Amino acid sequence: MRGNRVVWERASEKHVREYGELLEEARDGGSLLERELELLAPVLAERPMVVHFQSGHGLDDVALVKAGARFVVGVDYSSVAAGAASRRAGELGLGCQYVVAEVPGVPVRDGAADLVYTGKGAVLWMRDIDAWARDVARVLRPGGHLFVYEAHPAVPLWTWDADEPRIRPDRSYFAESHINDTFPGNGAREWQWTLGQIVTAITKAGLQLQVLEEYAEPFWRPQDGYTAAAWSGRLPNAYALLARRPA
Repeated sequence: MRGNRVVWERASEKHVREYGELLEEARDGGSLLERELELLAPVLAERPMVVHFQSGHGLDDVALVKAGARFVVGVDYSSVAAGAASRRAGELGLGCQYVVAEVPGVPVRDGAADLVYTGKGAVLWMRDIDAWARDVARVLRPGGHLFVYEAHPAVPLWTWDADEPRIRPDRSYFAESHINDTFPGNGAREWQWTLGQIVTAITKAGLQLQVLEEYAEPFWRPQDGYTAAAWSGRLPNAYALLARRPA
């Protein structure tokens, strides 16, 4: 959707405005969470070739390389985001390359990746979850892995009230889509895939589910220190998924 591309290019300008800050964060190790590193440890120990679907600012790529990845190819449809990520990786001398392209339709040869990494605000941009899963399976070599760390599909329902969590009256877990009204995707249409639809798409594409975990802690909070009651431990706010293409 053209409107989504415009919104994401505008949001990605933040990666340029805060270039120095993000560069220092990259020098310190990147942005993978502790649980991500734990789940990925056996895969990263094999020094995988990684393709990152919807790579954004690229800090996860930095962390993947530092944790053992042999090389990372980041794919993002924002030329602003990909350009800033490429410059950071170059300054740090890391094995990362960036391609401006849409997902699905990743311009990477079949079976090129040992690991497809994605998430943290990525899956909700997919208009066709089955086509996305097929592209993942195509890019993975036999025995390769998919890893997703993402906002829980129920998150769009939670209000950000500080006193107690509430369900937004304008959202449905089973709706096809909704309009984002918060940063960074403000004004963009996001697709409301349920956890069941995501898992089903992955297994239909021929991947074998190995791990599915749900977490109360969101992967992102506003930097102004605001705390919503929905993040207090009672509701799901994130999930991790690890799947494998059979050898």
